[in-house]
Amino acid sequence: MRLLTFTESGRSRAGFEVDGTIVDLAGAIAASSGSAGIDSSSVLAVLEGGDLAMTAARNAATWARAELANGRTPSGKNGATIAFSRAEVKLNAPIPRPGKIICLGLNYADHAAEGGSQLPAAPMFFAKFANAIVGTDDTIVLPRASSQMDYEAEFAFVIGKKAKHVALTDALDYVAGYMNLDDVSARDLQSETTQFYRGKGGDTWAPCGPYLVTKDEVADPHALSIKCFVNGELMQNSNTKYLIFNVPFLIHQLTQTVTLDPGDLITTGTPSGVGAARKPPYRLKAGDVVRVEVQGLGVLENTCVDED
Repeated sequence: MRLLTFTESGRSRAGFEVDGTIVDLAGAIAASSGSAGIDSSSVLAVLEGGDLAMTAARNAATWARAELANGRTPSGKNGATIAFSRAEVKLNAPIPRPGKIICLGLNYADHAAEGGSQLPAAPMFFAKFANAIVGTDDTIVLPRASSQMDYEAEFAFVIGKKAKHVALTDALDYVAGYMNLDDVSARDLQSETTQFYRGKGGDTWAPCGPYLVTKDEVADPHALSIKCFVNGELMQNSNTKYLIFNVPFLIHQLTQTVTLDPGDLITTGTPSGVGAARKPPYRLKAGDVVRVEVQGLGVLENTCVDED
């Protein structure tokens, strides 16, 4: 299932994508099953609602797919419009304000090598905050404070239920799904200290989406191609099989000290090909279009603009 958040006629709501059609989740649940007491006002609310809410969401998607297959446009109770073309809506970040955004540095051996770094003995975690989150088609703001802005295509996952002291063997049970993410970075600010936040946490520096693809649609999260294009030119081309620390290990490691909650976003690092390591270095500039594609997760595309 491809969960998403969209805006239509000035109203933002949770939805899902079926065969290119964007469907209002709450309207589809009401029309397909009439499930009472399910909070489907946001993707986060659905995750927090646990198995009951996710089952209602999946049933709604199955109903909508059948309607479309039979040549009918899904409609809500009393004929309400709940289905839209992609052109009629704006896709936002699937979870616009995650409680936690946990990032990882140096999690591909080739990226460590291109930067002259040793492989980490343990995951190198750092954080971004909700100010960094934007969706596909939103702009990446290049600040006046930096002249060395960079892209980083990443594979991210979202927690589906509260997690603490999770065993490796159980870790994937806590994953709701997966999405694309661009860990936009200011290399000059990043190098000022050993702490990454100033160089990583700026406004709009975590574009993600367009969908949260539920884990049942991803057979193996560690066998997905990951690519980044800038203005149509392929800059990064790798596969999640090369992750040093995989998804189960990251969940296991984090939950030894941190409680993870539904909707928390964890991104797994970038492969080689970043702008800073190219010869000569490539710096993002106004007008650049950055596209991130992790296999099966849709296309995340953002245009860079200078700060006002």
